[in-house]
Amino acid sequence: MRVLITGGAGYIGTELTYALNQNPLISEIVIYDNLSRPNRNLFIGLQPLSEKVKFIHGDLLDSRKLKKALIDIDVVYHLAAKVSTPFSDQRSHEFEQVNNWGTAELIYAIEESSVKKLIYLSSVSVYGASEEMVTKDTIPNPQTFYGITKLRGEAHVNRISNKIETSIVRCGNVYGYSKSMRFDAVINKFMFDSNFSSKISIHGDGKQYRSFIHIDKVTEVLSNLIQDSSNLGVKNLTEHNLSVVEIVDPLKEIYPELEMVFVNQHLKLKEIRVTPDEKFNQLITLNKSFKEELIDFKSRFTF
Repeated sequence: MRVLITGGAGYIGTELTYALNQNPLISEIVIYDNLSRPNRNLFIGLQPLSEKVKFIHGDLLDSRKLKKALIDIDVVYHLAAKVSTPFSDQRSHEFEQVNNWGTAELIYAIEESSVKKLIYLSSVSVYGASEEMVTKDTIPNPQTFYGITKLRGEAHVNRISNKIETSIVRCGNVYGYSKSMRFDAVINKFMFDSNFSSKISIHGDGKQYRSFIHIDKVTEVLSNLIQDSSNLGVKNLTEHNLSVVEIVDPLKEIYPELEMVFVNQHLKLKEIRVTPDEKFNQLITLNKSFKEELIDFKSRFTF
């Protein structure tokens, strides 16, 4: 089996590559990434990858290179995206180009290939904001350009769902250690600031809820989907629905000297809580508590 991962050098892509590298049924893993994030950590370090992992420096909008990369590929993981939600309304054109039209180019290329399965990493951002718990049957109502473009990407994927196996994974906010870290994600940023400055900034009243899942659990689900034909269609991949102040409580136990600074505390910010999918939960064997995950994260810092 030959696999291609778009965005394979990114935060989730790095961990997925290591997981798939251990699968004896996979003969080749092709990382297709334009390295737009200033991150080359997949290519260095003391965790060697086998010779079956290859790298193509390519862009989703380069249709000729994309079609060539898909030759003889059996399974595609589409992770490549512009993902910094707080900035998506400032660089809307980039989000539209990559998340919408980049996905469209990939789908066009897959239609002309021998790909048998596509796993698309979407986001719970497609639901927008809601005071009620949302499920996979909730009508999407995205309220950022990021959420809008991820939903448009889903539409492109759905177009070929009657031709090949497709899974659309609406993922919560991802946190946890990876050698290809993202420190713009809220929990990861809180961990960094707690560890090195003993102070975190909380925007709004801190009571807003978000949906979260650890990167190791995301990796476990995604890697298992490659041999699973029962989890097709749209599903939510999330675990914890936590308010900001609920994140802070275990942080204060881990870092007793931690200080909190509220910014615009009078504001109540938008929130979302998402119901996890039970079928995805069955694919997760990791059972660390949220606090244990944060303690493990702390142990990864070099000083």
